[in-house]
Amino acid sequence: MKRLLWLACALLLSACAARPPLPARLPELALPMQLHVQRLQGSERQDWLLVIQQQDAGLRWSMIDPLGIPVARQLLVNGQWQADGLLPPNPAARELFAALLFALTNQQQLSSMYPSATTAGQTRQLGERWAVRYRAGDDLTLTLAQGLRYEISPLPVEVSP
Repeated sequence: MKRLLWLACALLLSACAARPPLPARLPELALPMQLHVQRLQGSERQDWLLVIQQQDAGLRWSMIDPLGIPVARQLLVNGQWQADGLLPPNPAARELFAALLFALTNQQQLSSMYPSATTAGQTRQLGERWAVRYRAGDDLTLTLAQGLRYEISPLPVEVSP
């Protein structure tokens, strides 16, 4: 019984340590934002549409596949992720969203929001966890520690009158 309790505690601590880093406050972003996300791992490729919107004091992140089926929906409020809708928790999507928040943070705010971030030319890095290579503006490649690579491209946002 003690071993089971120790194992449960160890798993809980490792889950807490694995949470993606988030800034104390939200960076200034031009919202709403639509992004084409290509997830690349080995020979596998997946395409998604990601929409980031202002939601009261937080951000709503909605990712759908090419058929319009929701993949992940999360709210980021007061530095905490919350489920948005009935989709189950998706730690991989939360990691992607947190990494994108890092990538989309402008250069002027970067050092105050991510003090351990490093930059060199068209790249930025947060330790071994995330690496970003900018091609132009918000057109970027995001590499995560798990060996995942994401090609991110902005899409035009249509605003209705």
